[in-house]
Amino acid sequence: MPEEVLHWLDLKVGGTYVDGTAGAGGHSCLIAHKVGPQGRVIGLDRDAAMLELARRTAADQGMTLDLHRSSYADAGTVLERLGIDAVDGFLVDLGLSSDQLAWTDRGFSFQSDGPLDMRFDVSGDRPTAAEIVNEWTETELADIFWKYGEERHSRRLARAIVERRRTAPFDKTGDFAQVIRRAMPGPRGRIDPCTRVFQGLRIAVNDELGELERLLERVHEWVRPGGRFVVISFHSLEDRMVKHFLRDSIAWEVLTRKVVTATEAEQEGNPRSRSAKLRAARRRSEAEEIRERNL
Repeated sequence: MPEEVLHWLDLKVGGTYVDGTAGAGGHSCLIAHKVGPQGRVIGLDRDAAMLELARRTAADQGMTLDLHRSSYADAGTVLERLGIDAVDGFLVDLGLSSDQLAWTDRGFSFQSDGPLDMRFDVSGDRPTAAEIVNEWTETELADIFWKYGEERHSRRLARAIVERRRTAPFDKTGDFAQVIRRAMPGPRGRIDPCTRVFQGLRIAVNDELGELERLLERVHEWVRPGGRFVVISFHSLEDRMVKHFLRDSIAWEVLTRKVVTATEAEQEGNPRSRSAKLRAARRRSEAEEIRERNL
């Protein structure tokens, strides 16, 4: 949703902006083009491989990005280190990139066989997907698939995983996906039975909802009054968190009363954009917060 992102960020020439999920650098470079050489774009990502792609993208386009390996939830630490008190806008594009999905050695996809890893930051101390499915209890696995994947057969699938791992531990995505498909009851629908399970597992591995919660708690400290906060999410759990947070926060004025979705043209060219939901808000001034508090 490039045009929508640029519109709702309300970019200013010479402004300073954070792209909390730099990815391959697409949004970051678009922002850098708009703010000009006097501006500054700080790109964050937990995945070092994605930051390398962002560097290449910026170099190819003749853009300058200030890239850092960091979670968006820890943006305050990066900004403090750079001597930046506040920024004019903050963007996060949540979820998984197409590049990460295509890398078989990272284990994000059930379409190809690879190590059952799923970590965004492979140098960090988060457990791998293999460690979770081989070591966590049946109840804990069922809770992951239900809470994070919204999978209604979560208990049945968790039971099948625990039964299988007694004889051989899981270490490959292909093997794990085969067990999930065999355990799923009833006829197959349009959606692969592994979709929700892999989503839930990936969210648990990377603590994605916890990271988002920490961002929402502190992002108002990093955006100057009048600045923008833009979030693109790809499933209902994230979108509900953002929607309720912005609605209930006195620090933010909601700009998108209705969720913004991708145009039909973009959805045709990029099927993954069909599930994208964008919400935007403006940082209120101290005086506006006081008025809002007294309403």
